[in-house]
Amino acid sequence: MYFVYSLLLSLGFLILLPRFLCDALRHGKYVAGFGERLGALTPLKAKGGVVWLHCVSVGESQAARPLVEELRRRFPAYSIVVSTTTLTGQKLARELFKNEAAKVFYFPFDWSWTVSRSLDVIRPSVVLIMETEIWPGFMRECARREIPVAIVNGRLSHQSFRRYQWIKGFLKKVLGDLTLAAMQTEKDAERIRALGLAPDRVFVSGNLKFDAGNIADAGLLADEFRARFQLTEATQLIVAASTHAPEERLILEAFKPAKSATSKKPRLLLAPRHPERFAEVATLLERSNLSWARRSSPADAGDATCDVILLDTIGELAGIYSLAYLVFVGGSIAKSGGHNILEPAASGAAIITGAHTHNFEAIVRAFVRQNAIVQLTSGSTVEAERELAELFVQLLSDKQTVEDLGQRARQLVKQNRGATERTLDLLETILRTARADNPSLTTR
Repeated sequence: MYFVYSLLLSLGFLILLPRFLCDALRHGKYVAGFGERLGALTPLKAKGGVVWLHCVSVGESQAARPLVEELRRRFPAYSIVVSTTTLTGQKLARELFKNEAAKVFYFPFDWSWTVSRSLDVIRPSVVLIMETEIWPGFMRECARREIPVAIVNGRLSHQSFRRYQWIKGFLKKVLGDLTLAAMQTEKDAERIRALGLAPDRVFVSGNLKFDAGNIADAGLLADEFRARFQLTEATQLIVAASTHAPEERLILEAFKPAKSATSKKPRLLLAPRHPERFAEVATLLERSNLSWARRSSPADAGDATCDVILLDTIGELAGIYSLAYLVFVGGSIAKSGGHNILEPAASGAAIITGAHTHNFEAIVRAFVRQNAIVQLTSGSTVEAERELAELFVQLLSDKQTVEDLGQRARQLVKQNRGATERTLDLLETILRTARADNPSLTTR
């Protein structure tokens, strides 16, 4: 089965190569770190043991911050290295972990020879995989080298579970290479057990994203935005976070009647999920008849009064939630499964999300139960635009409801913290065993 998997991976790579080349030429994707993806890494300068933490992209990197901090506190003799899959994740990880990680690099393609080259350089004592990135070739090679591999902050959506069931027999062999899986919820744990992971290796630790809170230096970033765009406490700023097509168009159309319905002159900040869409969204703004400004452009006199701010930068979104009157979390009208609501919730923001939130189903359900979020009821884009426009008008004139939503959201985040401690408690035996192999490693 591993031979078939490797063959299919190679065929898929060849079939998608024209697309990769096109995206590389247009957006610079996949070019960055291509050598690293082939396992060509520069030597690692690390003393003692190494913990390899793999984060797919931006969300996983943000969620991993408290885990990295606690790892360094409990096990200071370990060096931490961080890998990512995406370009945006790589950029953010380099910024987030510049003082914590001995190395930040791209995860290798899942062929045995590329994986072996990476492992030969990194020589990890333990591998931690954020959420549920299952790479059969990588996990098999780690098992051959007797390197413990653990899933942390694991989750399995209903859609992913259904897809994995098609290869359940093969997946059971792959999961046999896992030392343990610390899953977010009991439902996630139930699903990974159903796919074949031994029950005594499955644990429920909670969601690390509840512990992530706000980014470091968020206050400085918020102050910069306040000064440049003249955002006062009275400003009703609607932040549209991690948006996908066609959400920007729908949000702009919903914003126009809301802007006309109040004398308070609300403003909008658009933060597209993917950097390659910044130009596309800029074109939408050009056609919108609204005044707008790019975050990445030099400061201009028009910044103080523009209707819309285009956040065309990476890693700043979490730092400006504290400025928001309302936050719409994207990927939820577009059928992408939604994005993380916990960062705006930790800031005490009033949150709106669309109907499609299967990536965070348990979290959104908990927030809905506590009346700590407003979720659109319609799954159609036409009805969602109408519903969103009505909500904007209603909430812009109802400050008390907005404040109550934000307070309940922040309280719910506080009540659910602690996943980092639980995860490290589960990992401690693995880390101490790995440490025992190297007497120079000690814990505090």
